[in-house]
Amino acid sequence: MSVSYRQPGVVLTDRRFTVPLDHAHPTGETIELFAREVVAGDKAHQDLPWLVYLQGGPGFGANRFVGKSAWLGRALKEFRVLLLDQRGTGHSTPANRQTLPLRGGPAEQADYLTHFRSDAIVRDCELIRREVTGGAPWTVLGQSFGGFCTVNYLSTAPEGLTAAVITGGLPSLDAHADDVYRAAYPRVERKVAAHYARYPQDVERARRMADHLLAHDVVLPNGYRLTAEAFQSLGILLGGSEGSHRLHYLLEDAFVRTPGGTALSDAFQEEVQGLLSYAGHPLYALVHEAIYGQDTRPTAWAAERVRAEFPQFDAAKTLAGDGPLLFTGETIHPWMFDCDPALRPLRETAEILAARTDWTPLYDPARLAVNEVPVAAAVYHDDMYVDTAHSLATARAIRGLRTWVTDEFEHDGVRAGGPRVLDRLLALTRDEA
Repeated sequence: MSVSYRQPGVVLTDRRFTVPLDHAHPTGETIELFAREVVAGDKAHQDLPWLVYLQGGPGFGANRFVGKSAWLGRALKEFRVLLLDQRGTGHSTPANRQTLPLRGGPAEQADYLTHFRSDAIVRDCELIRREVTGGAPWTVLGQSFGGFCTVNYLSTAPEGLTAAVITGGLPSLDAHADDVYRAAYPRVERKVAAHYARYPQDVERARRMADHLLAHDVVLPNGYRLTAEAFQSLGILLGGSEGSHRLHYLLEDAFVRTPGGTALSDAFQEEVQGLLSYAGHPLYALVHEAIYGQDTRPTAWAAERVRAEFPQFDAAKTLAGDGPLLFTGETIHPWMFDCDPALRPLRETAEILAARTDWTPLYDPARLAVNEVPVAAAVYHDDMYVDTAHSLATARAIRGLRTWVTDEFEHDGVRAGGPRVLDRLLALTRDEA
């Protein structure tokens, strides 16, 4: 039963759907999906076209907006919007350290999680679309990993789409996870250099913190073990529009004088544990590298292995000299499953996924080459999370796709730019720009 209620300027309806866990066996086990329908209050009774939003991740539920904030205000001018909690996220059937043991041991858990990639999400969308729109096609807006899902949509079910809009989420069609991270580390190094150019005082602050963590066993209040590598992973902030400033303010409040000597401040520890913990989005850690698996090669902790090719990211080696400490970016490592209490019980499950050798292709280059769906994509000039060169190669491989390449925004441009970004991309799908 759906429930409707109001916020300023909008009518919201909570909706739930039942879909197969494995779409290859539609009469087998099912899971539940949650989605929130949003429509402008003055258009609530109008017959409007639909736009479905696919969040970035993997592992994050859809945005929880208040009223017409961010890009949603622009979308509501002409669409009825469906904010989908992709399988395993938000209010959909959860997949985490508390629920996965219901599946059995690590092998059964890993097998279950193979059904949480973009191909399954798109098939979910197609089942939902038929129920929500009565079979009419809809527009998809895919942010980051949601863009990966959108390219799968164009590969497998383009008949379900009137148009596709992608923001910071054009994946390589054929790159192995090794290729993805081999391209990523130099981008991250550039972002770190830009941060230190903006905040040169942070060079010493970051070195001091790494030195402290190499010499002390630090456990945060939530049980997270804060190591030098974990501290470096805060560099994931540098891919967002305000991330450099957030990192700076975090570092300036790191230490406090106490009767027992200098210690990490409570404020620092409180904020850091929230930034580093995967308790709210464990799928991000569990299946992150699996989103690049498309053949018989295992992902095999690609980010960790490739990092060894870039010794400048080694904290101990850095501190042996006088260079700046390098932060890392959007990478998942085995040690995270030791440091994070939310991931510790899932370490063996993650190892099995990393060793898996039967991943199926996610994209169909031949079908994309004859694409007829209007598609527009925002490609951010030096996106820390998604390689620009990979994105542009994919843009060239999708017939009719129009790009907007910009350095005005970082990876979160659709949030930071709000209505303007969505307006520009919708115009491109209509040959209006």
